[in-house]
Amino acid sequence: MYYLDMPSIVGKRQGGKTYYYLVESARVDGKPRIVSQQYLGSAEEVMAKLTGASAGEPVRTQHKRFGDLAGVWSMLERLDVAGVVDEVVSRRSDATATVGTYLALATANRIMAPCSKAAFADWWATTAGSRWVKIPHAALDHRRFWKAMDRLGEDDLRRIETELGRRMVTEFELDVSGLVLDMTNFATFIDTGNDRAPIAQRGKAKQKRTDLRLVGLGLVVTRDAGIPVVSHAYGGDRPDVTQFSTVIDELVARYQDLTAQVESLTVVYDAGQNSAANHALVEDAGIGFVGSLPPSDHPGLLAIPKTRYTPVDEDRYPGVRCVDTEVTALGVTRRAVVTYSPTLHAKQSRGFDQTLAKARRRLAELQARLARGRTRRDRTAVEDEIAAICGLAGSARSSPSP
Repeated sequence: MYYLDMPSIVGKRQGGKTYYYLVESARVDGKPRIVSQQYLGSAEEVMAKLTGASAGEPVRTQHKRFGDLAGVWSMLERLDVAGVVDEVVSRRSDATATVGTYLALATANRIMAPCSKAAFADWWATTAGSRWVKIPHAALDHRRFWKAMDRLGEDDLRRIETELGRRMVTEFELDVSGLVLDMTNFATFIDTGNDRAPIAQRGKAKQKRTDLRLVGLGLVVTRDAGIPVVSHAYGGDRPDVTQFSTVIDELVARYQDLTAQVESLTVVYDAGQNSAANHALVEDAGIGFVGSLPPSDHPGLLAIPKTRYTPVDEDRYPGVRCVDTEVTALGVTRRAVVTYSPTLHAKQSRGFDQTLAKARRRLAELQARLARGRTRRDRTAVEDEIAAICGLAGSARSSPSP
């Protein structure tokens, strides 16, 4: 905690001449420290400013980022992010700032201009941050950040996220009756030999970066404005579908903190989370759901004639048509809405044409190679390659088309 002293003017001798600075000091853990200073000029320049006389061109100017940091920091203060963190985890006895302060600073950086903790101090110096946070420059050393973050465990993070979610829902009157769940993974630059980050693992990278370790993230956001309310990080080598139950359990528990009736909750998720066990979990939880099914797995739905389709909303969704029916899937029979979008159909058609052209080109190359007799593979291996090429085109053709 800081106890600010009154600003004072301090003179410093440089080259046989005195220059003056407006200095702000603060008591950090009982010891006085200078937390910011602003150059005023020589005695003549100060006198000229006080009397209103022109002092000529300014000796120097500073250009600081202000507006974006002011907006971010006002939101952090409105939700009292630092205070919430500090309620959960105490600061180190030798720390210059609280854990909550360090996390708030890191959050502001991530929103505005993400950089490494080692580069944070240099970035902070380019902002007007000293207007809001009185903290010595030495306290911004990257090692101070890591020491603060090391005090946070998984349970601590869960408690902090729960409280911040509750505050956001209350402060901004968020509609949490319909929430959207999605899971993805992110490539990191954590070194392969770094064993202090077990969550970063090799897996199927959605960014196509097979050379990097991945971190998985399940995120639940509000339907309106996409405000995150529940998160779940997991190892990058784990399939998304296996993490669904953990996220749903956490979501239901978090939702019950906000309202007594989970029956008013509807979760929207994609086909990547489909499994009989996952759907049974949703049914047992008594919550509403909106999921998706691959049309290729349900030929009966694809066989519905076009004449049964009716317009959805010509003003909001021109050309989109749908049919309201039932489907049996994942062990239950439920309502199904099959939609057709001419725009999406055109995009998928172009994508299929490209995939088909690629498959034909690869088959032609294989045919030419076989005709030249330049292959040592047996018949079974060649047939497997042909099946793989044709399977590529087949999967593109059978991709979901809402």
